[in-house]
Amino acid sequence: MNKAELVDAIASKAGLSKADAKKALDAFVDTTSDALKKGDRVALVGFGSFSVNERGARTGRNPQTGQPITIKAKKVVKFKAGSDLASSVQ
Repeated sequence: MNKAELVDAIASKAGLSKADAKKALDAFVDTTSDALKKGDRVALVGFGSFSVNERGARTGRNPQTGQPITIKAKKVVKFKAGSDLASSVQ
């Protein structure tokens, strides 16, 4: 499902216009992104939670040459599914 399909689904399930559904989705994405940038955790009970984790520097290999390379440390977004979501897809 891409963004346009998600907007269509939200609009039909919530009884909103497509423009309002797009605004709501964009607001959710922006607000979640801002919270994660600040280091906050975003939890939606039953659905899941978004958080930021630190991934440490590590040594990898260049697949073409086999030479060892250093991969820099960075922050990554982590999503952990909630119990309702996890049980609904099994």
